[in-house]
Amino acid sequence: MTTGQVKNLCETTRTKLKEAIAKMELFLNHYSLPQLLTENDPAMEEFYRGYLSDMRHLLVFCEVSYEKLGGSLRRPNFNEEYAERTLYDVYHNCVNGFYYPQNECYSEDGRYAYTGQDAIRFRKKPSREARNLTIELSKIFEELREDLTYYETDYMTQRRMQGERV
Repeated sequence: MTTGQVKNLCETTRTKLKEAIAKMELFLNHYSLPQLLTENDPAMEEFYRGYLSDMRHLLVFCEVSYEKLGGSLRRPNFNEEYAERTLYDVYHNCVNGFYYPQNECYSEDGRYAYTGQDAIRFRKKPSREARNLTIELSKIFEELREDLTYYETDYMTQRRMQGERV
C-alpha cells in the first residue's frame, strides 16, 4: 500500500469509528440494566449484564483507536508504520471485539451473510433498542472488516518476512 492509500484508509476508518462510537455512547447513556430488564428473569439479567459489558469494552477500544488515528493524521509527517500498526489494532481490537464479544450475547451466522438478512443471531431475545444498536453496528463493522481485511493476517506476515520484530 502506498502512503496515500494508508492515509486515506486511516481517514475512512476514523470516520466509521466515530459513527460507531456515537451510536454506542447514545445507547449506553440512555439505557441501564434496570431499564433493559422488563421482567424479573435471571437469565435476561445475565444476558444484559454481558451485553452492556461487551458494549462498554468495545466503546473503549473504538475510542482509543479513534484517538490514535487522529494523532496519526495530525502529525506534520505522516508516519506510515505507526498508522498501519493502528489499523492492525482497529481490526483486532474493534472489529474482532464486535464479532467475538466476550460474553457471547450474540454471534455472527455466516449462512445469512449473502441472503440480505441480518447475520447477527442473539443468544436471548433482546429489547428492540439493543437489537437495533447491534444491527446498526454490524453494518459499520462489516465495512471496517472489508476495508481492513489486509490487517487480519497479511500485515503481520509481511512484517515477519521483513524480519521486523512485532
